[in-house]
Amino acid sequence: MLVVTNTGPVIPPYEVAGLFEPFRRLDTTRIAGAGGAGLGLSIVRSIARAHGGDVIAVPRDGGGLTVTVTLPGADTNESARMD
Repeated sequence: MLVVTNTGPVIPPYEVAGLFEPFRRLDTTRIAGAGGAGLGLSIVRSIARAHGGDVIAVPRDGGGLTVTVTLPGADTNESARMD
């Protein structure tokens, strides 16, 4: 599990799911600039799911998000077979 907390504008809970869509930003603009292109969370979600995990984001009081990425644990039998 990896937990990342950031600061930023206040994000209404109903906006969080949309932030995982490619090119979606909180301000709804689709123009890349200083605020980024709106790809970060969609890339994180794709990578997590490709490895059998998932990601959730929760708005923080006062602004920003807490993003939690969960991945399955290593298969201990796999490492034992490599010996």
